[in-house]
Amino acid sequence: MADALGAEGVVELAVLERSGMIESRHFGAAVVTASDGSILRELGDGAALVYGRSTLKFLQAITLLRTGVSLEGEQLVLATASHIGTQRHVGIVEQILERAGLSDESLQCPVDYPQDAASRHSAFGKRRITMNCSGKHAAFLLACVHNGWPIETYLDPVHPLQQAIRATVEEFTGEPVEHSGTDGCGTPVFAVTLRGLSRSMARLPADPDGERLVAAIRTHGWALDSAAIATVIDGLGVVAKSGAEGVFVALAPNGTSVALKVIDGSMRASVAIGLSLLASVGAVDATAAAAVTAAVTEPVLGGGLPVGLLRAVDALLTPTGRPPRARTPERGVCVVRRTSAD
Repeated sequence: MADALGAEGVVELAVLERSGMIESRHFGAAVVTASDGSILRELGDGAALVYGRSTLKFLQAITLLRTGVSLEGEQLVLATASHIGTQRHVGIVEQILERAGLSDESLQCPVDYPQDAASRHSAFGKRRITMNCSGKHAAFLLACVHNGWPIETYLDPVHPLQQAIRATVEEFTGEPVEHSGTDGCGTPVFAVTLRGLSRSMARLPADPDGERLVAAIRTHGWALDSAAIATVIDGLGVVAKSGAEGVFVALAPNGTSVALKVIDGSMRASVAIGLSLLASVGAVDATAAAAVTAAVTEPVLGGGLPVGLLRAVDALLTPTGRPPRARTPERGVCVVRRTSAD
């Protein structure tokens, strides 16, 4: 079995500057893959294992479609989402459960408060349906009902649904699953290499169900994710998703993908690193990528005023370290960030 990503397999990916001095540094590994599956850039050990965490929700949702379940639009996105628990989100989860003839009592994700601040203040305690993975769990139950599979054990690694998900992960990553664990929401989570994870994203547009999923996300990006952000900015067209413990994936309009892991588990630099890497190979416009990064990255403040910034290191800007030439803008971007349960 391959080794887990360790200190010897990482490089510096981002820094936080305060008042003209670097205060913090983020180390990790990353792989950028072309639409044909070839590796364009690799920083650190891309062959080491990491838990895919919620970045694997793309492949879980594709598996659901392959089981014959009809999921479209917002329901498909919620099946992929790490939502923030607003009433709008919860309402769509309820629609999926109603289709299955079930209630939220059948969900086996942990109880939790909504991540949305306003919804959290109005909540009457922790509930399973407001947990950020409830949309995925509801869709799991719908697939079980549709296929006549037991609903009581839908999280068991040997359950037919989880076995099908495992097969999809192996297909899209192009590598066997050598290790699995339990994710924060209780589902099996697979260890994959960053090479495999990046490859799986690059394969989405070429797969009919993957293409449906990406199109739904681009249309209903509000539903996908984010403890804070789901932003659309002209000129980028990137579908991106974070997972817990510093995992991040992104897919550019031309099929170029990136997968990365910040080894300290922090997610605050993921967007800056991922978009900088896509810009470095010309997959997205560098100026637009910088604008997105500034919009979704927490500012560095002193006394309430900006005194620094969080940025990708210069070596990420291009393979030679020089800023990339700007390209003609294309489409919009859906950028997301996650929290620890994801």
